[in-house]
Amino acid sequence: MLTTEQKEWLNHLSDTEKISIIPYNPKNKEVFKLIKSDLIKILGKVRISLCGSTFLGISGQGEIDLYIPVAKKHFNSYLDKLKSYIGKPGSIYELRRVRFVKYLNGIKIEIFLINKGSKDWINSRKFENFLKQNPKYLYEYEKLKSKCNGLSVKQYYTVKVIFINKILNKLKVGI
Repeated sequence: MLTTEQKEWLNHLSDTEKISIIPYNPKNKEVFKLIKSDLIKILGKVRISLCGSTFLGISGQGEIDLYIPVAKKHFNSYLDKLKSYIGKPGSIYELRRVRFVKYLNGIKIEIFLINKGSKDWINSRKFENFLKQNPKYLYEYEKLKSKCNGLSVKQYYTVKVIFINKILNKLKVGI
């Protein structure tokens, strides 16, 4: 099941651009360390978290998902620092989440500045931590992602969000 908000977000995604799923690349963790080091120089002492398929050690799109969870009151100051370092963000959800894209060593890095009090951040941590602790579901998730190879961006994320919601419902988390 999808929420109204999730349906709205999914509707803005491409029906024509295709997704490629590739095997897990352990080199991505080294690239994460490099970009994290750069970001700490720019942002100062702040939490920088590796998330997504690289964090989970499974097949995915081959990119690095990096999250910077911050308090709402500091959100805009970190946003300004990231804009000066990376440039214009790809998407902005005011005081909630901002997405930047950067490439390092030929690897796409999606950098998300996120409100650490938001459901988006809290639920993503619960979901990924559950998968880390439950190999059966982690395997199911990786298998599901692999089956999505060649789907449109919109189809891929729809399948993923439905699976994520299933796990969050299992955990009795409000979506």
